[in-house]
Amino acid sequence: MLSEALRLIRVFYDLTQKELAEKLGISKSYLSEIESGKKTPTLDLLNRYSEFFDIPASSIMFFSESLNKDIKTEKLRIFVSSKILAILNFIAERSGHSYAEE
Repeated sequence: MLSEALRLIRVFYDLTQKELAEKLGISKSYLSEIESGKKTPTLDLLNRYSEFFDIPASSIMFFSESLNKDIKTEKLRIFVSSKILAILNFIAERSGHSYAEE
């Protein structure tokens, strides 16, 4: 689900909804509605996520499709999540950012 993927990315980078909403130029309530699945982000907003986090929009979509699958076991979900977080950390390190330290 795209809303869950966007929430997980925000949490990975240790940002509050208020902080991210300000960076993206949207209201906190709108971001909350997106993350809860009540609203769907526009393509423009998805591109702003992509630019802000320096993650290709296609990768965000792939991540959301992976979350959308019906996974029965929590163990598998944790394994997949750890791999995705490792990839995001790798991208952050390559770009010269160390978000884990901030």
